[in-house]
Amino acid sequence: RDSSSFSWVDPRGVHLRDQDDRDPPRALPPRAGALSMHQDDGAEAKVRDRYEGALVVRQASADFNYAYEYLGNSPRLVITPLTDRCYLTLTGALSMHLGGAPAGPAGTGKTETVKDLAKALGKHIMVFNSSDGLDYQMMGRFFSGVAQSGSWCCFDEFNRIDSEVLSVTAQQLLTIKTALARRASHFLFEGRDIPLNPTCGFFVTMNPGYAGRTELPDNLKTLFRPVAMAQPDSERIAQILLYSEGFAAAPTLARKITLLYHLASEQLSRQHHYDFGLRAVKSVLVAAGSLRRVSMGSGSSSWTEEHEQGLLLAALTQATMPKLVDDDVTLFGDMLHDMFPGRSTLHMDIRALEESIVLSLQQRGLPNVPALVQKAVQLHD
Repeated sequence: RDSSSFSWVDPRGVHLRDQDDRDPPRALPPRAGALSMHQDDGAEAKVRDRYEGALVVRQASADFNYAYEYLGNSPRLVITPLTDRCYLTLTGALSMHLGGAPAGPAGTGKTETVKDLAKALGKHIMVFNSSDGLDYQMMGRFFSGVAQSGSWCCFDEFNRIDSEVLSVTAQQLLTIKTALARRASHFLFEGRDIPLNPTCGFFVTMNPGYAGRTELPDNLKTLFRPVAMAQPDSERIAQILLYSEGFAAAPTLARKITLLYHLASEQLSRQHHYDFGLRAVKSVLVAAGSLRRVSMGSGSSSWTEEHEQGLLLAALTQATMPKLVDDDVTLFGDMLHDMFPGRSTLHMDIRALEESIVLSLQQRGLPNVPALVQKAVQLHD
């Protein structure tokens, strides 16, 4: 519980610290009814919570009442300048009764950014994986439920849907947008009179570079504000995640892992299952945090930078080595040696696990092959 709480607080705290470093606040007279001091325009461009008789979330000129949806103590997204710009576009779109459409390559945080904005506003969001199997009737039922409940929806890879369905979808969304602009309490949708909750929101994400994607019709483009999601700052994100996991040498370790995965993506062979992007970096850092907690539970008190490098090296070995083909294992091992010179992997005591694997092989009449035992251990890790 304490670890998950800190992983929620730490990204928020680092973001606010960096934000104040970039934009030193200048006190301005408070607005009427506000209970807090407003900042200059640089701070107003950030997502801020204020109490003005009710909890209000404000960014620039867009105001939203906090929805108080129970979301649990889930980790929050690491906020970077790219995330701030995406938030600004999405909240501006909502204030004009439009949808938001982040677009960019895979692994740039399009869907996660939309989901984290929903958490910031206390909203429930449903993420739907789009495919060419969707028809206009299914989309209509989905939109009807979102409009009535006031929830948010995010269609992932929206441009996978057939262009014929997208044309009808544009008319469905235009009907909802018109009702929102009129501040209607009920409106006619797909032949039915349904209530309208004005807090509903519609978002789509797109990956334009992949095969099988279709171009959005012009009448649909006008209903969404686009935002380009470029390559995220992996080193900054890794540094904050390491801080949230309790690593004191986070800047050095973040630089090492991002450089290592960049070299691996360029020098290792091309395989369909290889992934050295932000998702892989995050999985390694989560594994390193788990190893740190296990090491703390075993009574270790040696928290030097060398010890933390050993934990990260162990996490990298566990997460990366099993998925490499034989020709790349030696090359990646050399990269680890160059990146962590003189460091050895912190080996956990797995003798009991290995004995259980060997016993299970014997009971099944299978040969005790060391490579098979090693793969079983890697699968367990």
